[in-house]
Amino acid sequence: MTPVPAGNTVSRFSLGEGFSWPDPDIEGTLVVSQPSVDPELWTDYTAGAVRSYSKRGVECALDIDALRSGDDTIMFGAVVADSGHVIGGYRAIALRSPDDSHAIGEWEGQPGQQDVRQMIAERVPYGVLEMKTGWVTDAAERNPYLTTALARSCFYMMVILDFQYTMCTAATQVLNSWRSSGSVVAPIPATPYPNEHYRTKMMWWNRRDFVSHAQPRQLGKIVSETKELLHEQFRRGRVGAGVSSLIPSSPAELLQSHAFEVA
Repeated sequence: MTPVPAGNTVSRFSLGEGFSWPDPDIEGTLVVSQPSVDPELWTDYTAGAVRSYSKRGVECALDIDALRSGDDTIMFGAVVADSGHVIGGYRAIALRSPDDSHAIGEWEGQPGQQDVRQMIAERVPYGVLEMKTGWVTDAAERNPYLTTALARSCFYMMVILDFQYTMCTAATQVLNSWRSSGSVVAPIPATPYPNEHYRTKMMWWNRRDFVSHAQPRQLGKIVSETKELLHEQFRRGRVGAGVSSLIPSSPAELLQSHAFEVA
């Protein structure tokens, strides 16, 4: 994948309208949109984030000004229950340099901060999204399914933007749910963020090699949902020159490819 001029891409990027598709596993709909495109949905998502973080006493991790304005958010993902309520989501920013990343501050004063900075700097030329402000409902019977659905939605943002990487930071107790879609935990010591009760790690998704790490069920959904997304992009006439529709038609074909990347 060739380097992506992220700054130029982001400054002129507009989704026009959001994408959505139902997922019976979550008894709801997965939505990928922008704050300016779906302001009411954005407001519901951010209100849920504030409630979730405040309940755990970690609202200090939120950028309230960014949540109010949505200015730094290139896209966001949300899960809308069949009842119409937002029950989970996250937002994504496009990194132009390591200093744009919240992770640099999370590792402040920790031995791994320079490694965090270097990993981001090496990948920024190829396009990096950072997932932030993630939350899901506390309902135990739904929580794991929501996280796995959100974990694969970053691929659709990468396809739309033709970015190669997504990065996020997460507490160690929730890593496995986010890893289900093929992310890899960075070999960097955990940081006690947002407070001493947490051990936070960095994770990376790579469109070129996630197939080696994703769970089979997630892999199948990533392929089928990416195809749906591309078909809808073609229908709207909004597929950019950097986005290819040549993806395998089945997980079996995907597994046979050693150089596969989504779209």
